[in-house]
Amino acid sequence: MVRVVVVDDEPMVCGFLRTILGSAADVEVVGEAYDGAAGVEAVRRSGPDVVLMDLRMPGMDGLTAIEHINRLPDPPHIVVLTTFDADQYVLRALRAGATGFLVKSTPPEELIGLVRTAARGHTVLSPSAARRLVAASTDSLSARDRAREVVASLTEREIQVLAGLGEGLSNARIAARLHLSEATVKGYVSRTLDKLGCVNRTQAGLIAHDAGIVEP
Repeated sequence: MVRVVVVDDEPMVCGFLRTILGSAADVEVVGEAYDGAAGVEAVRRSGPDVVLMDLRMPGMDGLTAIEHINRLPDPPHIVVLTTFDADQYVLRALRAGATGFLVKSTPPEELIGLVRTAARGHTVLSPSAARRLVAASTDSLSARDRAREVVASLTEREIQVLAGLGEGLSNARIAARLHLSEATVKGYVSRTLDKLGCVNRTQAGLIAHDAGIVEP
């Protein structure tokens, strides 16, 4: 069972998401909140697998809530809810540790599958969306410098694995590309995330884009 907390300042949006997700036998909405602070408390209280998080809310906004949630022991996977996929606030949320994002116009039939994907720890973000967000960043120069600095600590093989993460590849596809076992790639991914100080594959993938390891 995938346990979900929904955080959005519009009760109608929360109700819609609850209805859609509740139609799946393996998904349960275990919490609902209308601002970031209440969302953090809902996560503490219910221990979900996935949080669907709006960004622009009164009081504590979604970005601050994401930072608080990622400081909790064993934090859930956080997926941002947004109206526009080129929103720079979304990029800030991804850099803060969100697993990916969903545009609020996502068709209901796709929503459940994407939540399941997030629950498995996979990125809910297409490589093309990542490139678009990074290209539109007003902080691109400083982000590039920071990314190249942290990537310098990686081995050649770790950089190859990081490139795969930037392209949104699974461990199996990275393994096939590099002629390694999937278990070996899993170890490389774990070490790469540790070296980069990333909480998930999405953060690492953005660093790959920032550093120029993945071509636009």
